[in-house]
Amino acid sequence: MSTPLAAAISHVGRIRSENQDSGYAGTYLCFVADGMGGHAGGDVASAIVTRKAREADREYATAEEAAAALAQALRTGNDALQQAMVEHPELSGMGTTGSGIIRVGDRIGLAHIGDSRIYRYRVGALEQISTDHTFVQRLVDAGRITREEAEHHPRRNVVMRVLGNVETDPEIDTAVHDALPGDRWLVCSDGLSSYVDEERLRAILEQGLDTPSTVQRLVNEALSRGAPDNVTVVLCDIDERRRSSIEPTTVGSAAAPISYEAVEPERTSVSLGQLLLHPRQSRQQPAFEHFEPESEEFLQELLAEQRRMRRNRRISWSVGAALAVIGIGILSVLFYTWTQDRYFVGVNEAGNVAIYQGIQQQIGPIVLATQVEETDIAVDDLTPFNRRSVEQTISADSLADAEAVIERLERSP
Repeated sequence: MSTPLAAAISHVGRIRSENQDSGYAGTYLCFVADGMGGHAGGDVASAIVTRKAREADREYATAEEAAAALAQALRTGNDALQQAMVEHPELSGMGTTGSGIIRVGDRIGLAHIGDSRIYRYRVGALEQISTDHTFVQRLVDAGRITREEAEHHPRRNVVMRVLGNVETDPEIDTAVHDALPGDRWLVCSDGLSSYVDEERLRAILEQGLDTPSTVQRLVNEALSRGAPDNVTVVLCDIDERRRSSIEPTTVGSAAAPISYEAVEPERTSVSLGQLLLHPRQSRQQPAFEHFEPESEEFLQELLAEQRRMRRNRRISWSVGAALAVIGIGILSVLFYTWTQDRYFVGVNEAGNVAIYQGIQQQIGPIVLATQVEETDIAVDDLTPFNRRSVEQTISADSLADAEAVIERLERSP
């Protein structure tokens, strides 16, 4: 029995009690939907859209045709979500991402909306093919922040484009790419991509395990890192030597009958007012929360907040730097004052015994000792023991103590 070239696994995660993700691995189609919002709406939304997307799992003449067909299936799913919210008002505000690829010979057609991701592993390199439809991705595209900063941005889970919610005509990305033997195409929810970095994803895909084992390894990696959100992974391997049909597999909420019965929400929606007027409350939301924008005005408010955050960071750094400089200055003064309360007996440049104020140390160009008294005692005239002591310096707590040391040296035979 041959190993399937596409496999899918969906796990509820470490914290969730229900799975709002859906996934599908078929003969031609690999697809992931990550549901969000509104009571039981998350699982309903991803299940509805995934079932519509499954209808696109068939043979196509071109990859362009396949990408267009999958995008149309997502729009059909969006219409179904709108109708479901009309019939079940308690589900109002539900939405879902949708990301999938369809294999057409040696090419791939894809359709994508949201922040689930499509990766391609090829000859040791991993590349994110899809573009996140998130607030922070817009900031990255505009050059406002770096990709590294985006990974830790407090608004990194603000999704700007989804199916359902208030979108009646969603904008769906489509593209066509070549598919070479040995390629591994990974479609996943943010339950994987948010907790396993790309270098680790690449390392696991590079191990060369068969498709089902690789999918299981990826899910286990996310869980080992404490992934609290649902984790859904679908993998398609390109192997021209084996073209056998794949037994279609549906995972997550789409694998069970759809229930429209409302339950207590796990993934809460935060309104714009809450987000902007109560930032502390918003930060208390788990890191895997999703936020859906209500309008372009929402984006402008977030951009304004981003500018305020950047200005506040600059002010904080400036104040912190100023306080650090002041603190270093105060410590330097205190340290120098402390050194000037000390004395020692040593040898000056003329070879005579002298009294110095300070300590026999130097910080860069700053000398911390000053000669205050010079004697007529030549160090060469001292006994060997006294000469060694003076050359190594003799510490004194005060000028009077230092002068007492000089008297002892003068009396010494």
